[in-house]
Amino acid sequence: MSATAEQVERWGAFECVLNGPESGNPFTDVELNAEFRFGNRVVPVRGFYDGAGEYRIRLMPDAIGRWTYRTRSNRVELDGATGEFLCTAPAAANHGPVGVAHTYHFAYADGTPYYPIGTTCYVWNHQSDELQAQTLRTLKHAPFNKMRMCVFPKHYIYNQREPARHPCPVNAEGRIDPSRFNPAYFKHLDQRVRDLMQLGIEADIILLHPYDRWGYAEMDAMSDDRYLRYVVARLAAYRNVWWSMANEYDLMKSKTMSDWDRFFKIVQETDPHQHLRGVHNCRGFYDHNKPWVTHQSIQRADMAQVCEWRTACRKPVVVDECRYEGNIQKNWGNIPAREMVHKFWEATVRGGYAGHGETYLHPDDTLWWSHGGILHGQSPERIAFLRQLVEDGPATGLEPAGVWQGMPAAGKANAYYLGYAGNAQPAKALLNLPEPGAYAVDLIDTWEMSVTPLDGPFSGKCEIDLPGKPYTALRIRRRAD
Repeated sequence: MSATAEQVERWGAFECVLNGPESGNPFTDVELNAEFRFGNRVVPVRGFYDGAGEYRIRLMPDAIGRWTYRTRSNRVELDGATGEFLCTAPAAANHGPVGVAHTYHFAYADGTPYYPIGTTCYVWNHQSDELQAQTLRTLKHAPFNKMRMCVFPKHYIYNQREPARHPCPVNAEGRIDPSRFNPAYFKHLDQRVRDLMQLGIEADIILLHPYDRWGYAEMDAMSDDRYLRYVVARLAAYRNVWWSMANEYDLMKSKTMSDWDRFFKIVQETDPHQHLRGVHNCRGFYDHNKPWVTHQSIQRADMAQVCEWRTACRKPVVVDECRYEGNIQKNWGNIPAREMVHKFWEATVRGGYAGHGETYLHPDDTLWWSHGGILHGQSPERIAFLRQLVEDGPATGLEPAGVWQGMPAAGKANAYYLGYAGNAQPAKALLNLPEPGAYAVDLIDTWEMSVTPLDGPFSGKCEIDLPGKPYTALRIRRRAD
């Protein structure tokens, strides 16, 4: 037995590697688990087969100090292996995994606020190595800190090519063998999740989806469950992982609601680190009130409903798909950049979060929404501007607050407000600011990305002149003096 490291930083990935049987089908025949101990605490972890006779067990240690472990297996070669490692202080950029904070928002494990500014590149990890490298270069200079991505390849419009690697072996007829996995594919997936981690990007892992021609969407219950356990065993030790049970789960007609409940419970029970869990819809919502759902992952174009969704479930609202900036023939993929920016602002001032996507036509059908590559739209830099404003605001997140008539706002009571006129063009804002107190007011042009301080201070009921053009916002901050 060997371990890849005798020391690992807090919220890093410790890995134990064991040599075992290759005969038969190790994915179905061999059971491997370990008990990790830290003081009186015991953390059970599943192992997995990684090909060529190698078995791995991964843990993300969350406490500094000495950890020990012992393996359990139905094969003598893998049973009873022991070891230990030292968990050290995390590096400066390592804040741990993201979790829910303050009911409707998120924070890293060390308490650092996290505001999801996500994008979608469904199968970027299934493209050529050159295109994947280009995607990572693009992300390095983009505002996004979350990426929605699929485990399985996708068969859909603009997605007709055969992927370079498959998660399962594929026969001559193009159908998968769901009883086995392709370690080379999953090693590559591991690397791509680590690449995103190095960029400070959360990997929102989409476990299932309906757009398929190989058989992934129609696996039987035993294969579904084995697959989920395998993916969780491989990826849960990476701190930047989120779990999405599916993209457009309600289009997978071979699955029942009890199947989706079971999938959630399997992921919840087998993930020792309890990463965030959600499910993305097309038409009908899954019941986000169920206890295994950590946040609401929503597909809708109308951001005005964010407050309603918050109230209904008392969980964070992330509108992961609110349509795409682009020019394809599908109505979900041809909104202008101004409309994409507008949706981000609307979601923000209603106490939620929005997700970006881009679908501009390309000679080689390379669309960011599915393949990655280069961003062509005008919304990302303006989303970056909004992200900075949000990060400069209250650390606990923005809460809906009706401060003035006709302009939705969010903030922190009696201290900070961000209001947004949307596609209206008022010439004045009528404010009713909490008293006592004086406030500074900034006029924000959300498209030109400008912040103009207004002469003040302001207090109580007051009237502010506006430029009379749409997409104007106001930032109001209580003055210390």
